[in-house]
This record gives sequence, structure tokens and C-alpha cells, in this order.
Amino acid sequence: MSKVSIMKKRCFGGQPGKEFYADYHDHEWGIPVHDDTRLFEMLILEGAQAGLSWETILKRRQGYRQAFHHFDPLKVAKMSDQELEILLQNPAIIRNRLKVYAARQNAQIFLLIQKEFGSFDRYLWQFVDGAPLINRRKHFVDIPVSTPESDALSRDLKKRGMKFVGSTIMYAYMQAVGLVNDHSLDCDFAAP
Repeated sequence: MSKVSIMKKRCFGGQPGKEFYADYHDHEWGIPVHDDTRLFEMLILEGAQAGLSWETILKRRQGYRQAFHHFDPLKVAKMSDQELEILLQNPAIIRNRLKVYAARQNAQIFLLIQKEFGSFDRYLWQFVDGAPLINRRKHFVDIPVSTPESDALSRDLKKRGMKFVGSTIMYAYMQAVGLVNDHSLDCDFAAP
């Protein structure tokens, strides 16, 4: 019997053979992140996930780290068209031209936001008044796909020129970096 299946009740990620998903649930999802490099990583990964499952992206996370300079926004912002074209042949990532090119564009805008606010962290957390939103939904299926906060974040990032930052993607991003804690009440990781 798998350690994952006997240890905890989870909103997601408890299936045998998907320990990587349980690890993500237990150690990342809903936990506040204030490191700009991690915030950039999750921004790129959430954008890559558009139209796909999060599991698909998690399985390729290491490939993304290698392809996108360990998510150093300065290096990604400087990637040439030739480098991006080479990535379109890389089976370790999702080879979608729009998403690959959006990573560079989003990195450039990410750097402008850092310059304007002092950090992307300072910019991002203003959308939840500096503290995580703790939702107490009874079941995982009760979680919405977007909220007024994700609408506002999406609108602002789009206005600045970012791509793959729709409200649904931004709500998933907010959950991933802990601006929102959506662990359901039937989950052992629910907020007290």
C-alpha cells in the first residue's frame, strides 16, 4: 500500500501512482510564496497549463526549468527567437508556439512590474490586501474557477501586455502561490 494513500485526506492528489501530485498538494498549493523567482515560475507554468491538466504540467516541470533558465526572468526576457524556436522541438515542455513566445513577453513585463513596484511580490499581494484569502468551502468541487480578485489581477496583467493570464488561469495561479487557500474542509490541509 502506498504511503500517500494511507497518510492524509486530500482535496486532490491522493491517487496511487501520483505521489508527485500529492507532494504538490501537501507542500506547495495554498502556501504563500513571496520569492519573485518562484512567483515567475508559477506564472509561466500556469500559463502553459491553459487548456491542459495541471498534472500534465507538473510532469514537465523539470523540463520547463531547464528550458527557461530555471525561471530567471532576466534570462527568459532576453531569449532570442532562435532559442524559442528550438524550444518548439523540445518534448520536455508543451510545444505550443503562442505559449513559448508568451513566456518571453511575460518575462519582459514581469521585469517592468518589478521595477515599478520594487518586486513582483509587492505588486501581486496587493490584490488580496497583503494576506491570503482563506476560503472554507465544504468540498473541492465547490471552489469557483474565478473570483473578483482574479478578475482584477487578470485585467491588470492584460493591460500591461501579458498573455495567458485570463481570470481562470489567474485564480489557479493565486491558489498555487498561496494568495488563496482553497483546501476544502474535508481535506487534512484545510486552514484552521
